Formats: sequence, C-alpha cells, structure tokens
Amino acid sequence: MPEAVPPRRRGRIQLLLILMVVIGPMMLATAMYKFSFWVPEGRSYHGAMIGNGQTSADIGVQGASPQETWQLLVTAPGACEADCQQLVYLARQIHIGLGRDASRASHSLAAADVPADYADKLKQEYPQLKRYGLDRGTYAKATDNLGGARLWIVDPHGNLVLRYDGTAKGKQILNDLRHLLKLSNIG
Repeated sequence: MPEAVPPRRRGRIQLLLILMVVIGPMMLATAMYKFSFWVPEGRSYHGAMIGNGQTSADIGVQGASPQETWQLLVTAPGACEADCQQLVYLARQIHIGLGRDASRASHSLAAADVPADYADKLKQEYPQLKRYGLDRGTYAKATDNLGGARLWIVDPHGNLVLRYDGTAKGKQILNDLRHLLKLSNIG
C-alpha cells in the first residue's frame, strides 16, 4: 500500500499549483513580450499601425487641436495634386459610408500648398472639410521622407493610429475605422 502524503505537504503542493495557475500565464506573457516569441503574425487592419505615440502636431500639422471625434486626415507635403485630391475625396466617401457613426468622425486636409482653383473647389464641394497647414520640414523628419499624399486615422486625443498611402482601398479603410469605432469608448 502506497504511503499517504502528509496533509501539510499536500497543502504546500496545492498552494504551489494555485500560484502556478495564477502567476504562470503572467510570466509567460511577459517572456513572450520581452523575447518576442509566439507573437501572432496575423492582423486585422490594413494600414500601417502607428504605435509610437505620435500626434498630428508631431508630424507638422499646424493648427489642429484634439477634438471630440475620430479624424480622417489627408496630408500632402507638397502641393495637393491628383493623389492628394483622390485621398480627400476618399476621406469624404469613407466619412459618409460610416452611416449612423458619421457623427463620431470628421475629415480634414493638412497640406503645405493648395492650388487656388482646388481651394475654391474645396469650399464649394467639401463644406465640412477642416483645413490645416503642414510644416514640410517637420513632416519630412517625422515620417522619414515618405513623400506623396497620405491618409491617417487620428483618434480624438490627436494620436495617429493608422496610415495609408494613395493606393489604399476605401472599403479597407472604412472597415478599419468601423472596427476602431466599435472598440473605442471615446469620440
């Protein structure tokens, strides 16, 4: 007949098992983060995630202040040419596509230079579009000279969340923004 484990020793074993169940996953998660192993490769967003705490002011957007809504921000370091104009149109269409959540978002343009004829068109056809200046030097330095127009999703605190280039598809950006709005308690 096997020997019975003394009650005091059995209690210690139970305590160690309970601690391993509670502390073990935390230790594993910390090790996974610190040593970058078992990190999932899949992602559910289509743009480039900005996870470094940059704000729109950090990339040279002038006059923009944190607001109460999410923002679709189009930036153009040079003149607002065809690619920039396409992204401005796309930002408005995405804003409209939000449907009942449209009040939680806005669209804006930060450009270093807007041609006069396009500025007139913006006033007539895009009355809700907010316009800001863009410091070329700060933008080039903060974005590693990306060049060309970009569309950014900015949270209500002014933090940059996702970035898209001129080839981005509107449906993908709309899905990303809807997902952010669904998860967000702000804006």
